[in-house]
Amino acid sequence: MNLDDKDLFRDAMEDVTPLKDCANVHWLKTSTPKTPRPPANEEMENFLIRGFLDIVPLSEPLEYKAEGIQQGVLDKLRLGKYRLDASLNLLRQPVENCRQQLFTFMMEARKDNLRNLLIVHGKGREDESHANIVRSYLARWLQQFDDVQAFCMAQPQHGGSGAIYVGMRKTEQARLDNRERHAKRSR
Repeated sequence: MNLDDKDLFRDAMEDVTPLKDCANVHWLKTSTPKTPRPPANEEMENFLIRGFLDIVPLSEPLEYKAEGIQQGVLDKLRLGKYRLDASLNLLRQPVENCRQQLFTFMMEARKDNLRNLLIVHGKGREDESHANIVRSYLARWLQQFDDVQAFCMAQPQHGGSGAIYVGMRKTEQARLDNRERHAKRSR
């Protein structure tokens, strides 16, 4: 780059401000103090499978419903009717980073009794695009979590085909809290 090019570049960039360091995870629901945190030495090993991957064609929407989950739950999730508790942004991240971040995100969501998650993976134009490879891995990885009861493509305001909603099972603690709340109302 010669001196004239540097001057032109400085002039062009004069009014540009750097982007703030954006967090990839947004916790929309604050955790309750009732939720006990396990000691750090009890953290689980990341069990998400790497390696060979069947690419999910872009024309095929991502959708999954665990055995025993009613169709109405998936329909309500697909329509974006559940309030989101947290989101994870995996845009332009290397696949291994996505794997690590997803695992950590899902473990934290479970600890905090979060039920409705949004994961942004991006949109690709071709089946072999990076965004679609991450999307295809997500289809595999999310089914490896026992707590995931359903997932599907997000509504346009949340990223459309570049994002998915994830519905988590209620934890045993959340079930007990619900029973206590309902028991108090009926007295």
